Amino acid sequence: MTNEQSREITRRKQNWIDLYDGKRHAVPFLYYNGIRPRPFPRPDNIDERVQWAIDNYELQLTQMDCIHTDNVPFLQPFTGTELFAAAFGAQVHYPDDNMPFALPMVHCVDECTRIPDVGLDAKPLADVFGIADRLKQAHPDALLALPDIQSPLDIAALLWGKEDFFPSLLAEPEAVLSLVDKTEALLIAFLDEWFARYGTETIAHFPDYYFPRGVTLSEDEVGSISPALFETFSLPSLTALSNRYGGIGMHCCAHSTHQWTNFKKIPNLKLLNLSPHTGTPAEAFTFFDGHSAQMHGTMQVTGTSGAYVKHFIPCMGQIVVQAEAGTKEEAIAKSILLQELVDEYEKAK
Repeated sequence: MTNEQSREITRRKQNWIDLYDGKRHAVPFLYYNGIRPRPFPRPDNIDERVQWAIDNYELQLTQMDCIHTDNVPFLQPFTGTELFAAAFGAQVHYPDDNMPFALPMVHCVDECTRIPDVGLDAKPLADVFGIADRLKQAHPDALLALPDIQSPLDIAALLWGKEDFFPSLLAEPEAVLSLVDKTEALLIAFLDEWFARYGTETIAHFPDYYFPRGVTLSEDEVGSISPALFETFSLPSLTALSNRYGGIGMHCCAHSTHQWTNFKKIPNLKLLNLSPHTGTPAEAFTFFDGHSAQMHGTMQVTGTSGAYVKHFIPCMGQIVVQAEAGTKEEAIAKSILLQELVDEYEKAK
């Protein structure tokens, strides 16, 4: 990394910090890779995954010279949603052409005792630490993305067959809470070690935004439960994680409008990412205005896309203005337009 690249990365990080602190209203963010497709995460292709992550990081550094957004280059120890369920012993299905996924270990409350207490020496976790160590050896000053972290509730729902898990929220709440406590304990042990090894600065697994301190995760099962059940089975662990690590960034791809009031109860929620079908961006921007930074979906950026920003100016929120590009030329052009949109948004404040 050159001195100029280091200064530019520092500038971009500060823009994110200012966004979280309310000193800035928008940052530009562009989805563009330009490298070969990443290999699906499997235990038999670790060398390939490590090399892909190194090549991708080095390409991100070179792209900073011509693509001017607030994306922060990072190394990605790419995993799927199966990571922590696999650590508990769940079998994992590895499709040839898609992401792996965990298969349930138990299918009724009486079988929950089969789920063991495990530590960081569980092979899936040891493997991801090994990958991260190799990446940091290659580029010691680079930021690492967190692996794909599901919430304690979501991990529990991966371990316990959902046809019985959801009824058990009502019929056997103590058993479910016991399992959520177990998944939370493993997640805390993992995060404690991760931050001790690699520092508290990180990049979220999805979307890959910069986070100066705290945990980022996905919370998706709450789309299938009531607000009251959220308060019982999800909110306590999210609160504990946010308090322990100094903040939280959360992705939710479920239909969750009925949980939005509960999302506001999560302390120090720094950034919220909702998938486009989870209400509309306009509804979300308005509802969470003044509560947290927001990053909801991408937009079609064209020469007239200032209408996008004008549409959301009334919400007066802190937003990440996003777009996608398929080629380097398109990325360069869209990065210019994104910056223009951000400048327009800032002036409107």
